[in-house]
Amino acid sequence: MKDENLIEFEHVSFQYDEQQPRVLNDVQFKIKKGDWVSIVGHNGSGKSTLAKLLTGIEQDFTGDIKVNGNSIKGKDRPAFHHHIGIVFQNPENQFVGSTVKYDVAFGLENKNVSYDKMHQIVPAVLKDVDMYDKQNHEPTALSGGQKQRVAIAGVLALEPQLIILDEATAMLDPEGKRDILAMVKHLNETKGITVIAITHDLSEVVSSDQVIVMNQGEVYLNGSVESIFKHGQSLMTLGLDLPFEMRVANLLNMEPGFMTYEGLLERLI
Repeated sequence: MKDENLIEFEHVSFQYDEQQPRVLNDVQFKIKKGDWVSIVGHNGSGKSTLAKLLTGIEQDFTGDIKVNGNSIKGKDRPAFHHHIGIVFQNPENQFVGSTVKYDVAFGLENKNVSYDKMHQIVPAVLKDVDMYDKQNHEPTALSGGQKQRVAIAGVLALEPQLIILDEATAMLDPEGKRDILAMVKHLNETKGITVIAITHDLSEVVSSDQVIVMNQGEVYLNGSVESIFKHGQSLMTLGLDLPFEMRVANLLNMEPGFMTYEGLLERLI
C-alpha cells in the first residue's frame, strides 16, 4: 500500500571510527512505499552514509533502521538486502559480464535462478531500460547514459522494492541526466518501485514526493518539494545551488518557493 512505510530511521547515529566524530547524528525519517525521495546535501553531509547503512555495507550504528517494519540491526545482509538495489556514480564499478545481457544475468545466477527464468527476466528488464538492442555489446564500450541503464537493469532484474541512486547522474551531461531520471521515474510510477535519489543537485529533486536535506550528519529539512524550496536562502547557505528558475525568481524579488520554468515565464509575461 502507498501509505505504508518501507524505510524507517529511528534515532540513527554512526561513526566510522571511535576516534572520529559522528558522520550521522540522531537521524530520523520515514519513507513510504512507492515514493520518490531525494536526499540532498553537500559533500560530507552524511547522505551517502545513509545508503551504506541501508545496504548493509556499514552496520555498526546506534538507533534502529527498519525495512518493511523489520529491524535490520545486527542482521546478516542476505536477510534484507534482496529488497534493495543500488546504482553508483560510476557504473563500471558494477560491471562483471563481458556483454550487457551476461552482466544483467550475473545477479540472477548468484541467486540460483533457473536459466529458463533468466531468459525471461533479462530481455524484459533490458526492454524496460531501452537497452534490448545493445544486449550483445560490451558494457564498458557504451556511452555514459547507456552504462547507467545497464547498471539499473542489473538491479531491476533482482526485483527490488527500493532502488538507491547514489549520485548516479553525477558523471552525465545535462541531457543524459534528464534521460536517466525520466526513465527511473517511469519505473517508479509504473512498477511502484520506491526510489531514493542521493544528490547534491537541487534541480534533480523537482519531481520528488519527499526531499530530505542533510547537513553535518543531521536532517536539516524534511518535506515536500514546495516546502523545502521555501528555505532557498538556507539551502544556498549550505552550499547548494538553487535551480536556474529559482535563482532568477530570487533576483527579481519574487515570493520565495518552488518555481518551474513554465511558472517563471507566466510570472514574467
